[in-house]
Amino acid sequence: MLSRTPLFPHVIELNHQARRRFTCSVYLIYDDQQWTLIDIGYNDAVDDCIELIRQLDFPFSKCCGLVASHADVDHIGGLAKAKQILKAPVIAHPSAAKLLEAGDRLATFAQIEAQGIDLEMPPVEIDRTVDDGDILAVGDLKVEVWHTPGHTDGQLSFRLGNLLFSGDNLFRDGCVGVIDAHHGSSIPDFIKSLQRIKASDVEWLLPSHGPAFRKDDALIDRTIARLEGYLHMADFGTCAVDWPLMDQWEQELVEGKTPQ
Repeated sequence: MLSRTPLFPHVIELNHQARRRFTCSVYLIYDDQQWTLIDIGYNDAVDDCIELIRQLDFPFSKCCGLVASHADVDHIGGLAKAKQILKAPVIAHPSAAKLLEAGDRLATFAQIEAQGIDLEMPPVEIDRTVDDGDILAVGDLKVEVWHTPGHTDGQLSFRLGNLLFSGDNLFRDGCVGVIDAHHGSSIPDFIKSLQRIKASDVEWLLPSHGPAFRKDDALIDRTIARLEGYLHMADFGTCAVDWPLMDQWEQELVEGKTPQ
């Protein structure tokens, strides 16, 4: 049996526990009665996750849920396999549930032909959908569900006391989850989600990739400012709300302006 090394009280992150990176951040929330997982990673990461959980002496029968932070293959590709092993209900936002049940390989980034990405995305039945304000009970612990869209329309965050399991909203270096029109990303929603996180009194952010970190309002402000710039940049295609250069060009056409 392995000695448990919680990241915070009632929270183990499996990469941190293993002292190596083998999947996305996988959070095991527990008390004496039950435990749950937020995300599971790729399909080929499931065996490592399950074996580690076994060695930490968490009875499979006490798993009360497998929670999807959102429907990206690097987070939930292994849900079907984990559900089969743990016999636990799968929980997701309604928007994510549609993709998970369909095994949608395009919207989950499991298949990106231009980059030669071709990953397994087994469909999985969703047992419960949750939305903003819902509560996930883990024994006596109460985990509050936040709907924080932007990266995807089904992106969830989860509050436990002064901790926020913040998904792909923000990482310690100020980066955010991928912004992609085919992915259902929304820059205005992303900004609102970050503003909500900043305005909250949570103290720690536990993201879906990389290390946990103390909430830093200055970091969030810089990230929001960058995203506000993205709103007006052609780099982000239809995720942008306008492209000011086109308005300038129209005026220059009217004026007959030549290159300077």
